[in-house]
Amino acid sequence: MSLIEVQDIAKAYGGIRALDGCTMTFESGKINGLIGPNGSGKTTLFNVVTGYERPDRGQVAVNGEGITGLSPDKVFGRGLGRTFQLTRIFPRMTVVENLHVAAQRAGGFRSELSRWSSTEERSKSKEVLDFVGLTRLAAELAGNLSYGQQKLLEFAGIMIAEPQVILLDEPAGGVNPTLLTHLATRIQALNGQGTTFVVVEHDMEFVMGLCHRVCVMHQGRAICAGDPETVRADPMVLEAYLGTDMREIDDAEAEVV
Repeated sequence: MSLIEVQDIAKAYGGIRALDGCTMTFESGKINGLIGPNGSGKTTLFNVVTGYERPDRGQVAVNGEGITGLSPDKVFGRGLGRTFQLTRIFPRMTVVENLHVAAQRAGGFRSELSRWSSTEERSKSKEVLDFVGLTRLAAELAGNLSYGQQKLLEFAGIMIAEPQVILLDEPAGGVNPTLLTHLATRIQALNGQGTTFVVVEHDMEFVMGLCHRVCVMHQGRAICAGDPETVRADPMVLEAYLGTDMREIDDAEAEVV
């Protein structure tokens, strides 16, 4: 079942068309991947869906309800949380203080529109830090964390709001393999509890191993969608995105290993 529906979205910056009649869906309860070459419009699409950009044309709907043009806080209130390519944390605050800020913001968007008490806030922060594996660093300044740990902290800050959908913008970028495996495990665990994910990523191994369904963008449009194996074999994907057969890449990687 489609949870997010993007219909004929267009967005231009001067004479550059970042999105050019983009239409796609992201399925409920799935880990959806969104891939494409640099400049294909992936992050612009994320920005439109989450309210950071207004489209020139087209509609976005969540659970059949239009959200086009809503501000980011309103979109967040509809159950969509996101991370960014470059982490957005408070570097001069501790890890747990970052989570307290996130908890206060999240509490304000609960259905009752009431904030958590300080006890609830501490309890929720500890639960989320335990989940992402950052409890031992709770008193550390966030700016002292490795880049991968900062990404986990940003992820935790989104998790604390318990959104229906989490959109991750290049979660693998700059993250070492150990932390990346940990992040993938956490995503799968949350997905198992019912959270839907949309993941923009250039790391093909990460996407193909993690996602149930993958959408491919090229020149501002969706050109293919399906399970990872279907996408890997699609001629349009091979030509437009990779420029070669992914099986050749797999064989080369196998030889290196």
